[in-house]
Amino acid sequence: MLEFMLAPFVACMVLVGIHSYLGLHVIAREVIFVDLSLAQMAALGSVVALLAGVAPDSSTAFISSLAFTGVGAVVFALTRTAGKGRVPHEAIIGIVYVVASAAAILAASKEPRGAEAIRDVLQGSIIWVTWPTIAKKTIAYAGLGLFHYFLRRRFLTISFHPDEAERRGWRIKWWDFWFYISFGLAVTISVPLAGVLMVFTMLVVPATIAFLFTRDIRKLVLISWGSGALASLLGLWVSYIADLPTGPLIVCMYGVVLAVAGLLRKLGVGGVAEITAPAGTPG
Repeated sequence: MLEFMLAPFVACMVLVGIHSYLGLHVIAREVIFVDLSLAQMAALGSVVALLAGVAPDSSTAFISSLAFTGVGAVVFALTRTAGKGRVPHEAIIGIVYVVASAAAILAASKEPRGAEAIRDVLQGSIIWVTWPTIAKKTIAYAGLGLFHYFLRRRFLTISFHPDEAERRGWRIKWWDFWFYISFGLAVTISVPLAGVLMVFTMLVVPATIAFLFTRDIRKLVLISWGSGALASLLGLWVSYIADLPTGPLIVCMYGVVLAVAGLLRKLGVGGVAEITAPAGTPG
C-alpha cells in the first residue's frame, strides 16, 4: 500500500499546502464559489484546447486553461464592490460558473472524447500522479507561495480587514486583480491533477473547519493545513482498502472531517476569538 499510495499522498499534501491557505482568503472575502468558478473556467479552457486538437497534457492546453482562468480573474476583480453592491459579487461568480459549465458541455459535445474529458476534469487523476509531476507542481506552488508571502500585507488586509484597506486608500481592484490571477494560476495547475471537485473541496473545507475554532491568522493556517492533511490521508486509505475511486472518496472524507469538526464545536471544543492582525500588516 505504501509504495502505491505514497505519491498520491505527497501530491495531496502539496495541494493542501497552497489551497487550504488560499481558502482562508475565500472564506474571509465571502466569495465561496470563486474557486469553483475559476476551476470551471480552467476546465473550459482545457476542453476548448481538446476540441482544437491539442493534446491534454501539452503546454498549449495549459496556456488555454490559464487564458480562460485569467478572463475569470479579471471579471471578478472588476466586479468587486465595497459593502453591499447593487448586484452581490457572489451572483457574478455564480453566473460565470454556470456559463462556463454550459460552454464546456457544448464544446465537449463536438469532441469524440468529450464525455471522458468532462469526467477527467471533474474527478482528476491524482491516483496516477508521477514524481516528476509532483516536483514540477511543488516548484510552481512554491513560487506562488513566495508571491503571496511578499504581498501578504496587502492580500491579508484586503481579505480580513477590507475597511482598513479602504481607509488607507489602497487600489483594491488592482490588488484584487493580482490576487485572483495568482489564485487562478493555482487552480489551473491543480485541476488537471486533482479535478474540479477536489480543488474546490481543498480550498473551502479546511478553511471552514479552521474558522469554526479560531479567528487568529496563524491558528487558522495551522488548523486548515492539519485538517486537510488528515482528510486526504483518510480518503486515500479508505480508497485503497475499499477499492473505490480516489478523488470522489477524498472529497467525501473532507465532508466527514468537517462534520466531526462541527460536532466537536457544538460540544464546546475550542473557542473563537477576534481576528488578529497578520504579521507585517499595519494595525
